[in-house]
Amino acid sequence: MKSIDIARTSSVRRGVCVSLLCALTMSTQAMAAPQTYEIDPEHFAIGFSVLHVGYADVLGMFLKATGSFVYDEETRELVSGRVVVDAASVFSNHGKRDDHLRKGDFLATRNHPEIVFEATGLEWENETRGKLSGDLTLLGKTRPLELTVKLNKAASYPFGHGKHTLGISATTTLLRSEWGMTYGIKGDLVADEVRMTFELEAIR
Repeated sequence: MKSIDIARTSSVRRGVCVSLLCALTMSTQAMAAPQTYEIDPEHFAIGFSVLHVGYADVLGMFLKATGSFVYDEETRELVSGRVVVDAASVFSNHGKRDDHLRKGDFLATRNHPEIVFEATGLEWENETRGKLSGDLTLLGKTRPLELTVKLNKAASYPFGHGKHTLGISATTTLLRSEWGMTYGIKGDLVADEVRMTFELEAIR
């Protein structure tokens, strides 16, 4: 009887260990799988600066944008990503200038209401900094664009929704003429170079 009980106990233990191992493996695989992150619109800022007549930069923002991406934190691989900016939400704290920015000389928002960035890859240089590559569609023209990315924080949110959240900063510089926006370049009225800054929180 004792030998039978020992055999049964050993069998039960093996079964429990196998179950725990399977559960742990499945849990690890689930954690390692790519996850979808939604950019929180309340914590998404898109800023730009452009030199005006050589005197000083005009600072502005796009006030409305949405986005999401699929990312694997274990492997640090970006599967996909997309950001859509409402072109008409441009704001530079000057009504007449903003109206001009929405017209054909610049953003032509009636015909091109959205500015779209589609991510195509992410290469990490170290634990927190990397290069994000993608395609920017502006004024109906699509061209490659690279951004410098910094991962500020990856943790559960300390209040509110409490979900796992990534905090990200990104910058890039583009030549607007490459997308066909040439107004003011001749005579250096408005610089061709546009510096962009992005600050965001993305919720898993």
